[in-house]
Amino acid sequence: MSDAAALEPPVDVEEHTALDEDYVLTTGFVEKVVDAADDGDGMRLRSLLEDLHPADVADLMGFLTAEHRAVVVLWLPPELLAETLPELDDGIREEVLERVPNATLAEALQELDSDDAAAVVEDLEDDQRERVLAAMPEVDRAAIESSLGYEEDSAGRLMQREVMAAPQFWRVGDTIDHVRAQGEDLPELFFDVYVVDPLNKPVGGVAISRLLRSPRDTNLTDLMEPVNAIAVDQDQEEVAYIFEKYHLISAPVTDAAGRLVGQITVDDIVNIIQQENREDILRLAGVADEDRGSSVLEIVRGRVPWLTINLATAVLGASVIGWFEGTIQQIVALAVLMPIVSALGGNAGTQALTVTVRALATRELNASNAVRTFWRELLVGCANGLVLAPLIGVAAGLWAGDWRMGAVIGAAMVLNLLVAATVGVLTPLTLSKLKFDPAVSSAVFVTATTDFFGFLIFLGLATVVLL
Repeated sequence: MSDAAALEPPVDVEEHTALDEDYVLTTGFVEKVVDAADDGDGMRLRSLLEDLHPADVADLMGFLTAEHRAVVVLWLPPELLAETLPELDDGIREEVLERVPNATLAEALQELDSDDAAAVVEDLEDDQRERVLAAMPEVDRAAIESSLGYEEDSAGRLMQREVMAAPQFWRVGDTIDHVRAQGEDLPELFFDVYVVDPLNKPVGGVAISRLLRSPRDTNLTDLMEPVNAIAVDQDQEEVAYIFEKYHLISAPVTDAAGRLVGQITVDDIVNIIQQENREDILRLAGVADEDRGSSVLEIVRGRVPWLTINLATAVLGASVIGWFEGTIQQIVALAVLMPIVSALGGNAGTQALTVTVRALATRELNASNAVRTFWRELLVGCANGLVLAPLIGVAAGLWAGDWRMGAVIGAAMVLNLLVAATVGVLTPLTLSKLKFDPAVSSAVFVTATTDFFGFLIFLGLATVVLL
């Protein structure tokens, strides 16, 4: 070994082994970051974080406490900070933004496309927003303010204003030369060159891959394909649906006059689809939009209203039991068996509900096939009941020593599964027709209905048949 090699410090092989085979941050790496933050060792923090992907830095922030995040964010290089901010959960991002100096934040935002920069600025408090925008160059500030002028969750808020367009009379050579001359002014990510008419309205698009394969003297109009233009005021869910249906990679965004004002790319749509799916899943469970940065108070505020509604529906179900108090006193076995009927009804209703809400969200269910879908779920509920009824009927009959008990619970099972299928389909359809989000409150209605009718049918049949 040479003298120079002997003087080199030993290399920590584990230093940058941040991810495991499932692309999840390792416990050891997180502990190293925590130790460096506790020691106030900024240079070590920067060494640990500088090679991480922004998405992994955002994931790391979710594993850290607020105190550790406050230290880590101060040592992120501006470029890495800029790319990390759009990846953070909303609650964590708001907290991080409070810790970043305004000048640093203004510098970081200049590294982002206008859509990502607007998403970050949107989370700032009014006074901080004014100071950060004032510290930015006029062009960048104007682009962000323009994006924020559109409705939240609209295509205008989602789009990036950086877009590559070319007039109809250009040839391939003109376009390639123009693209090369733009340098830093090019969009960070683009897949198509949009061909526009003299009024700046998109008349077609040419994929970059096709542009580069074509001879320089080829007219753009000979290469262009029709484009699916997105209206600037369209809801982001509609935009995601268009991208998914037509397998788009990018699409131009037009204003009310049809003029090209920006573009939306598939990376933004992936985020929207994940966000919408996450919201629907949480809403089906009666949970507000929570993330790792949510405080205990925020979580409680989101959950208590739905738990209160569930309490009211539970009281409604319990009142049915009170109606048959005399029957239960005479046949105690009913108290043991009746939760089975309501529980299976609730599960079956949730299955039908989940399928229906998903079909509505993906637009696979509408007025043209609603009746067919309803009858299909009704037949499924009947079939499930006919399969399960003999099983629970025989078991209940043997346990109670009375075949009539088996017949009662078997019949109640079939009828309640039919009720579950009915409310599981009709509830979200009705809420959707009334312009309410079916994912928000359907589960409460379905559970309440299956509990109410489960107890009513079972105890009612028992009263008629067994007494």
